[in-house]
Amino acid sequence: AVQILTYLDGMVKVEETDLKPRVGFLYPVLTHNISVFINATREHDSGQYMCTVNVVDDDSGTGKNIGVINLTVLVPPASPACQLHGNPTVGANVTLSCASEKGKPSPAYQWQRMTPTLQVFFPPAQDRARGTLKLTNLSLEMSGLYVCVAENRAGSAKCSIVLEV
Repeated sequence: AVQILTYLDGMVKVEETDLKPRVGFLYPVLTHNISVFINATREHDSGQYMCTVNVVDDDSGTGKNIGVINLTVLVPPASPACQLHGNPTVGANVTLSCASEKGKPSPAYQWQRMTPTLQVFFPPAQDRARGTLKLTNLSLEMSGLYVCVAENRAGSAKCSIVLEV
C-alpha cells in the first residue's frame, strides 16, 4: 500500500515521494470527506491506496476503519513500428509486424490495406495480440499501403508500410 497523506490533529503531513507536489485533499478536511486528487498521473502511480481512519477511544480493532482502493493508470499505445519480414517477390510469403513499446493494457493491433482498395484482415492471417499479418503466395495485386492501428482503452496510434511486390 502507498501512504501519501496523513491528517492528524489538524495537521497534514505529505510523505516524501514524487507524488508530493501532485497530491492533495479534494475538500477542506474538516468536512470529513478526505477524498484526494493526484495531478499529472504517471504509470507508476498505479497500486493500492489505503485510507485509515483512527477513531479516538475505539479499541474494537474490527478493521472497519480501513478502506482500500486499487488504482490502475492507463497508458495509450506509443507510436508502433511497422516492419516487413521476408522477400516480397511473386509467389513468396512475407510477414508484416507492428509493435508498440508502451501501452497499458497491452494494445490490440489491426492491419488494413488502404490502397489501392480497402482490405480488412482476420485470423489466422492476422494476429491481433502479436501485431503480425502473414501474407502468403504474393501477387502483384497485393501491393499497396498497409496501415496498422495499435489500440487500447486509453487511446490509439498507427504506423504504415508500403508493400511493393
